[in-house]
Amino acid sequence: MSTKVLWASLAVLQLVVAYPQRGVKTGRSIFCKKDTEYLHNGICCVKCEAGQYVQTPCTETGKTGTCEECNDRTFTEHANGLKQCIKCTQCPPDQEIVRECSHTQDTLCQCKPGRYCHPDEACEICKKCSRCNHDEEVVKNCTSTSNTECKKRQDKSSQEADTTLTAVIVILVVLIVLGIIIVILWKKKCRTENSNSLKPVCIPVSKPHNTNPSKYVNIYKPKGKEETINLCESNPSSVSSSQHNLTDPAEILPWDYPNRREEEPFPTLIPKNGVESLTACFEFFEELNVDFHNRFFRKLSIEDNKIRSKDHLSHEDRIHFLLSYWVEKEGKEASLNHLLRALLDLNQRRTAETVMEKAVQKGYYEFESLSLGDD
Repeated sequence: MSTKVLWASLAVLQLVVAYPQRGVKTGRSIFCKKDTEYLHNGICCVKCEAGQYVQTPCTETGKTGTCEECNDRTFTEHANGLKQCIKCTQCPPDQEIVRECSHTQDTLCQCKPGRYCHPDEACEICKKCSRCNHDEEVVKNCTSTSNTECKKRQDKSSQEADTTLTAVIVILVVLIVLGIIIVILWKKKCRTENSNSLKPVCIPVSKPHNTNPSKYVNIYKPKGKEETINLCESNPSSVSSSQHNLTDPAEILPWDYPNRREEEPFPTLIPKNGVESLTACFEFFEELNVDFHNRFFRKLSIEDNKIRSKDHLSHEDRIHFLLSYWVEKEGKEASLNHLLRALLDLNQRRTAETVMEKAVQKGYYEFESLSLGDD
């Protein structure tokens, strides 16, 4: 009996040494239950529930301190010993909210329609969905987490249709070229006929009071209604008092004035859906010549380091990311009108007009005059 008691005592002693009690120091180590407790000042406190944080830790092993519920826009997803809750994620401009943030769950975001981001990659920006070529067909549509999948068509009828389309395009191009040649020849012939029937007539042109009244306009009237205008000199005594009566210069000398297209005020656009309308127009800026990219983004006050850091991205993704960054930086001040003015400052009026037309045609924006008229 004494031998059995001795062996039993040794076994109990080994268990005590191998598995120390909770919250008891064994040398320098303190062991707390991983899922339900946390270490504070050498004792094991019970964790607060999900959606709460520790306001005041416990003072006795195995007890719960003071737990408080997370404030708005903060959360804790699991039981924890945190001193404050985690701030909720804000979805970037190119993503939409799938699930709002709560005290126990973070915000869940996904790419907006037309863009995607692989779930196993850091979704810094959403990439633009690919489009299948004319000789391919869609196997799988683009989703928020996967790109479009395409495969080659094997239908012979589509090949024949492509051949027919190519032939039609070639014929149309030939007809257009022939039409242009005919118009040029016809205009040249008209100029020759008109130049042989010009009859010069000098008439006074209204001038401001501080100009020389001796200047006249020599109008060469052909047999038809067309007019060619040049300046000639005349005796000041022949000038009538009508020189001070201003005539509409657009009717007398319409081509003496420079082309006013660049001087016309650019229309102001009104978004129909706030920042959603603005971000929807990012793809239209892919029209911008790549040689103007850096100058355009500098016009938007984006730092050079930020611009150069995205040189590795594709043409479309680089524009989309830097414009998204600009929207976040500007906040409520960001507007499509600001971007269009930057293009105009770079003498890229045609690109600005293209972006404006697409924004209005797609229904993202309307002209300010139309908006005021509706009111």
